[in-house]
Amino acid sequence: MASSRRLLRPFLYTSAAALAGGGALYYVYRPRKIPGTDPASVPPPQYTEDGRFSPPRFPLVKTRDEQITDLKRSSGAQYSLDTVRGITKGVLESLYKEELSVERQEKQEDAEPYDLLVVGGGATGTGIALDAATRGLKVALVEREDFASGTSSKSTKLVHGGVRYLEKAVWDLDYNQYKLVKEALRERKYFLDTAPHLSNWLPIMIPVQNWWQAPYFWAGTKFYDFLAGSEGIESSYFLTKSRALDAFPMLKKENLFGALVYYDGAHNDSRMNVSIAMTAALYGATVVNHIEVTSLEKDANGKLIGAKVKDRVQEKNGQEAQEFSIRTKGVINATGPFTDAIRKMDEPQTSEIVAPSSGVHVILPGYYSPSKMGLIDPKTSDGRVIFFLPWQGNTIAGTTDAPTAISQNPIAGEEEINWILSEIRGYLAPDLNVRRGDVLAAWSGIRPLVKDPHSKNTESLVRNHLITVSDSGLLTCAGGKWTTYRQMAEEAVDEAIKRYALKTSPLLQAPRISGSEMIDDAAPLDGTCQTHQVRLIGAHGFSNTLFINLIQHFGLESIVAKHLTESYGDRAWTVAALSAPTEQRYPVRGLKISALYPFIDGEIRYAVRHEYAQTAVDVLARRTRLAFLNAQAALEALPTVIDLMSEELHWDWKRQEKEWKDTVQFLASMGLAKSKLSVTRKDVENGKAGEYDEHERKLYSRHDRPADMMESDSKFSSGEKPIISRDSPVNK
Repeated sequence: MASSRRLLRPFLYTSAAALAGGGALYYVYRPRKIPGTDPASVPPPQYTEDGRFSPPRFPLVKTRDEQITDLKRSSGAQYSLDTVRGITKGVLESLYKEELSVERQEKQEDAEPYDLLVVGGGATGTGIALDAATRGLKVALVEREDFASGTSSKSTKLVHGGVRYLEKAVWDLDYNQYKLVKEALRERKYFLDTAPHLSNWLPIMIPVQNWWQAPYFWAGTKFYDFLAGSEGIESSYFLTKSRALDAFPMLKKENLFGALVYYDGAHNDSRMNVSIAMTAALYGATVVNHIEVTSLEKDANGKLIGAKVKDRVQEKNGQEAQEFSIRTKGVINATGPFTDAIRKMDEPQTSEIVAPSSGVHVILPGYYSPSKMGLIDPKTSDGRVIFFLPWQGNTIAGTTDAPTAISQNPIAGEEEINWILSEIRGYLAPDLNVRRGDVLAAWSGIRPLVKDPHSKNTESLVRNHLITVSDSGLLTCAGGKWTTYRQMAEEAVDEAIKRYALKTSPLLQAPRISGSEMIDDAAPLDGTCQTHQVRLIGAHGFSNTLFINLIQHFGLESIVAKHLTESYGDRAWTVAALSAPTEQRYPVRGLKISALYPFIDGEIRYAVRHEYAQTAVDVLARRTRLAFLNAQAALEALPTVIDLMSEELHWDWKRQEKEWKDTVQFLASMGLAKSKLSVTRKDVENGKAGEYDEHERKLYSRHDRPADMMESDSKFSSGEKPIISRDSPVNK
């Protein structure tokens, strides 16, 4: 008996160890569902046996003018036919008395106020509009500039929980930081599920310079994986020095022990923002850009009942912008860095809660980083964190973090740009010369950090986001970050429902966003928050192989087709159809607006017709990303963009001139060289915009003739013989 126990005990220990080890291995290497790898929920159209092809037919959003008309109806304003036809009201009534009576009755029914008016068209504002609309609420959103015109287009392009926040949570025993990471990791999964065409997983490398750092970083990344749980994907892993250099050849070899690689998400921020806005519009929200709130309106008891607004597009067209009222039961302030401006409209004496912080990013050529691997420096020379990531074929590096003043289009300072370049040089191989002239674009985004007005310490910043309601009923949602926009929106709408006594309802007649009867988009919309499973416009028919179908049907260039599917999802069918024939053998369709990038003419037409683009900056910066990728290329593409938008929006020459000046001024905030700010359209069309100054001339060997050794590289003057000593009579 005793001997059997002696034999059984080691067996049990061995079995338990094997079971535990096997379980750990399975957890690490278990099958994962990678976003984008599943077949499309709606398969792409195919040719029939008789050769016919039926392209997808997607539901259309209301036009911008129709949306503005809906805004005006909320106040009960009368807009009868006499203002259009120039007929006096008396004559009109005598002719159409009965028709006018019916019209007035319909207008009174339409004059029902909105449940919510959202001010601000960034990630938070559009997220709130989508959440409210899918709960059956009547919601309007207005934005002074354009969707994502502020902070939401100037992020680091990551969808992440935040490894640095996790480190702080552990070392400072800060539960709030821990909760923030946990929440962000959950939201990261929703992000990638609802918009797989606009987001993707990205491996990020942490260089290890000393052996003792390896277990520290390994433990940190494994804890990060553990917190993600079922919301995670590939597990982090260690690379030896040789494997690290193979994965990231640009890395400096000296003092490199190895590297840890963990996974996070990346996305196209402004296209994500526009997609959220357009999805909200399809679900019934009234969403309008370039509408400025000029004042808030209150009733006799001092409670908010609406806002006065004006259409800034009318001003751009040289017309006087008429103010009109929007009636609503509740107003939500989601204006990011401009939060305090709206709060002071409500209460002029209120204390400011935004502590603006500047984050500068630079764009470098794509050859500075691998196309599928990012890099993080967890501790820079001054203790900050810097990311070095592939994005849209180029490389993005940033960010800084410093107090700043609030402005619409802040300009990145030379000091910040040079600091980023200096930090990059510290990690890249010394034979790679990271030059200031390699910076293709540079911008500054304002992060709206917030202070809690009810806190005893008014200077302490809120870790996550803040939702507060004023005495008059203005609900403010501020702070947070891109990854948690959906959670912020959910909490804001929950608070609004409670504060304004709103009643939600199931959305029984939701549009078929997918353009197909195969998917019932209304199924989960029961009046509660369901945005974690509401797929954004373009997601239903997307797959990683959709670009092949576009190539085969439209004859697009491969890089263009891939770009369209990753920017528009299944709406790439519409974009490609809106593209002009090239009149070449191949590619068949799609005229590039810049030879260096895959943006084509159909995107401009689509942006105007289906995404409310109203200015050239809307297109160059936020519908395409050309201004963010290469400011000089954006300048050179500007005449084409203005011409195409003029055809769509019927601009006269004065509006075209204004667009030129406004766009060049904007490109200054994108890093356009000062020497190019005075360039005219004629200069660009004549090729003079591409002329370079002495600094640019030195970057490349521009004018040397073909030779084994270029004259500019030789230490000898032209005519001298380099194989003979300079002191030789032959070289005298």
